[in-house]
Amino acid sequence: MTDTVLETLMLPLDEGMLGLSDGDKALFLRARMGRELRTIPAAVLTCEQSFAPDRDALDQAGYKVVAETDETGFSLVLALPTRQRQESRALLARAVKKAAAGGIVLACAPNTEGAKTAEADLDALAGLTGKLSKNKCRVFWATVSPGTINTALLDEWLQLDAPREILEGAYFSRPGIFAWDRIDAASKLLTDNLPETLAGKGADLGCGFAYLARTVLERAPGVAAMDLYEAEKRALDLAEQNLAAFKGKKVLNGIWSDVTKGIEGPYDFIVSNPPFHQTGKADRSDVGQAFIRTAAGGLRSGGTFYMVANRHLPYEATLNDVFGVVEMIADEGGYKVIRAIKRKGK
Repeated sequence: MTDTVLETLMLPLDEGMLGLSDGDKALFLRARMGRELRTIPAAVLTCEQSFAPDRDALDQAGYKVVAETDETGFSLVLALPTRQRQESRALLARAVKKAAAGGIVLACAPNTEGAKTAEADLDALAGLTGKLSKNKCRVFWATVSPGTINTALLDEWLQLDAPREILEGAYFSRPGIFAWDRIDAASKLLTDNLPETLAGKGADLGCGFAYLARTVLERAPGVAAMDLYEAEKRALDLAEQNLAAFKGKKVLNGIWSDVTKGIEGPYDFIVSNPPFHQTGKADRSDVGQAFIRTAAGGLRSGGTFYMVANRHLPYEATLNDVFGVVEMIADEGGYKVIRAIKRKGK
């Protein structure tokens, strides 16, 4: 299947408008795997990706992939701006910062996900030297030189997605992660319906900045340990900060992984607000269904799974397939909270 964003990103290289010379090195920020990436030799490319599924795909394809690189001086820096404006601007600023003098920053985004805005942002930051449109996407680039970089804007934008205190200092968060500046209504409904009798070893699947996990630890004194699973390392690092008060009091373990590939265990209980988007805006019920199956596999016999989801998402069939008892314990504000108990002897 063609990745139209990657295809469009590579267009200036495929058509010979841009290129790499011997000794050049390239960096791909927010990289993701696709056959279109083969335009750039793997030997010269460093991929930066903090999202575990994309990290794993790149690694399996033989690319050098890191969560974050300190290296600079790249002849070509590719970037995929995100829909979140602050994160996107910070990404473009990092791309300019990572490029060598005379190097190229090359970016692409779908028209429906802020391509025109991202193009204008790179122009304001470093001055565009080219652009193309195809596949309902825009690809645009800038040649990095001291004379064209807006240094004041560069310094400002580099800090736009930095970790910061939110909710009057209650948590640390940063733009770009899920519900970054608030308590998500679905997660709040789930915590409102969790019993204070939770005990033993638990897990939070897709922990975000650790609102769920911290609430469990604050309200359920019988919980001795929790594993926090999160695909986005930027969120997992924040979770560690937000659980600092429990360090040395509870056994806590942050795990940067793709939950759909399985978890450790066995656990006495699992809580989760599964994601229903990956890239793009379309609902992805398959991701939540994979979380459900993973939870069932990670629980001890008789263990309990608590999850919240948008009311319309079709999870009941999967829940009934892998759990012995399934019941909806809350239905409010467009969300449903479900408690499921693993069959004895399974």
